[in-house]
Amino acid sequence: MPSTLDFAPQALSNEDRMKRYEKFADEIAELVRTGVLAPGEKVPSVRHASRTYGVSPSTVFQAYYLLEARGLIQARARSGYFVRESAKRPLHEPDIGPRMAETTEVGVSDLVFSVLASLGDPDTVPFGSAFPSPELFPLQRLARSMGQAVREMPPQQVITEMTRGNPDLRRQIALRYMVSGVMLPMDELIITSGAMEALNLCLQVATVPGDLVAIEAPAFYATLQVLERLKLKAVEIPVHPREGIDLDVLEESLERLPIKACWLMSHLQNPIGASMTAEKKERLYRLLQRHDVPLIEDDVYAELYFTKERPRPVKSHDRKGLVMHCSSFSKSLAPGYRIGWVAGGRYAEQIARLKLMTTISPSVPAQAAIADYLQHGGFDRHLRKLRHTLEMQQGQMLASAARHFPAETRVTRPSGGYFLWFEFPQQVDSLQLLQLALAQGISLAPGPIFSATQRFRNCARLNYGSPWDGRSEAAMELLGRMIRSF
Repeated sequence: MPSTLDFAPQALSNEDRMKRYEKFADEIAELVRTGVLAPGEKVPSVRHASRTYGVSPSTVFQAYYLLEARGLIQARARSGYFVRESAKRPLHEPDIGPRMAETTEVGVSDLVFSVLASLGDPDTVPFGSAFPSPELFPLQRLARSMGQAVREMPPQQVITEMTRGNPDLRRQIALRYMVSGVMLPMDELIITSGAMEALNLCLQVATVPGDLVAIEAPAFYATLQVLERLKLKAVEIPVHPREGIDLDVLEESLERLPIKACWLMSHLQNPIGASMTAEKKERLYRLLQRHDVPLIEDDVYAELYFTKERPRPVKSHDRKGLVMHCSSFSKSLAPGYRIGWVAGGRYAEQIARLKLMTTISPSVPAQAAIADYLQHGGFDRHLRKLRHTLEMQQGQMLASAARHFPAETRVTRPSGGYFLWFEFPQQVDSLQLLQLALAQGISLAPGPIFSATQRFRNCARLNYGSPWDGRSEAAMELLGRMIRSF
């Protein structure tokens, strides 16, 4: 069996095959994203860019054409290229002030299920969906990988891979960790039925009923449902719209309360979209290490970053096996295949045993299909296209919100993913807004389903993961009128 390192040249060549104009386009996009090139500002001329960056004029032209297609710049006749005005009247960022942590019995499932049931109509505008459009994924290419993998699968493989998972898939995942700066032994990786199973298993090995678990506020509603099912209590820690969880409040809570585990998203947090800096991630790890409290790191949006470099997870700082890092392919490649994983650290063996006592194994053919695709299907090429599409659609939703929503509306601007978190004027009730919107064929995710205490009543999460069209624009205009009606 070849070692993990034997596969490094193949994976690295995916990045090497990235064309020069694409790399140059990403450098200009980073300048736009960070505000170095402001909306309405002229980008360097082709001649100036060619001379300054040491690339040919044709490379600059190709890069600018790509940035036009991504909705970041636009050409003006006889004037050159300019950064697009993302909105004539940009909305401000939500103002989530400092709060003390709250310890809460969790009981939100009835509300969550009632909301989710109302979002299932395929004819609605899917602003309330938890997934991007399936049109963005290479499903036909995955189907070919499935057929190829199943035809070549030895009969005994169906049984032998029902423990930690398909070795080729685990090797490919370990390699992606390595390329992103995390050296991970293969034995630490366990394939699961999506990230939700991984997260459930991690929580069960780290806690018993009645324990306190530190979570974000707002938090992904499935987090709350898991705590409720396992009879655990939530300690809600506030989240800054850009910087992520408030470490000062977390530190105070760890000093004051017998917290047994911390479950959070350090990157592209759902629903707000916040991403912690590398410095904050390191500080978080040192804090948890000092208290010997394990971290369950939910990183399902890891591949959907818009920044030039992939952010490293908290797991990259882990030297004591304290971090259980969970992710999946559901948001980046294969929704419906239900293939996730956990890098379990010191808890890996307990997680593997618990999985065998419950679900035993995710689909063996699905694991083999994804392993084949990662080896031969051009995953990095697909990811670049997906990120560019999502970034363009984010800009379209932000611009539409600025046109149609009240001026007092606030919104996040995440550096990836496919969600925006809106904070409406105080008098708006997002649960009532949902009912009004559904009557007009529009869905949204209301704020109270993201809180153990059902806070954030004037907030909502909107999904920009579907292709933007006239129907999307009309839905935003209609939502704006509904919000003003309050």
